[in-house]
Amino acid sequence: MNRSLTRSVRGLWPRQRKLRVLAVSSGGGHWVQLMRLRPAFTGHEVAFATVDARHFGEVGDCRFHTIRDSNKTNKIALMLTLFDVIRVVLWERPDVIVSTGAAPGFLAIRVGKLLGARSVWVDSIANAKQLSLSGKLAESHATLWLTQWQHLETAEGPFCEGGVL
Repeated sequence: MNRSLTRSVRGLWPRQRKLRVLAVSSGGGHWVQLMRLRPAFTGHEVAFATVDARHFGEVGDCRFHTIRDSNKTNKIALMLTLFDVIRVVLWERPDVIVSTGAAPGFLAIRVGKLLGARSVWVDSIANAKQLSLSGKLAESHATLWLTQWQHLETAEGPFCEGGVL
């Protein structure tokens, strides 16, 4: 992981105690990118949530939650995902929520914000020409809004803090 990103994330929460971190993503590339952020979580209490229970073995001693996958095209599935996310966020009570997307991560950031959690949104590497829909929605809810592509960075955000994951 890029050192400047690690410094940026740590600079947002300069505390002496361990933070409760909830790392949330959809499956596939979103999950792979979230796993590449793990060094930024070192020294903190971390829980992971994703849509595929088969990833349980990848998180080591960290807590693991499975949530339903959904997207904007199926409103009922999206509501079920929201209920799963509410359950996980209430159970974990994170100080920080980190997500690489998509819908489950955005919902976690929204729910976490209502409970006072700070958040980091890292838009997907796959969105090289424009931000993802979830990334655009995360703008007004994430504490730190990041893109992996320098040409998508603006003065108001998202910000580019280094290389691609």
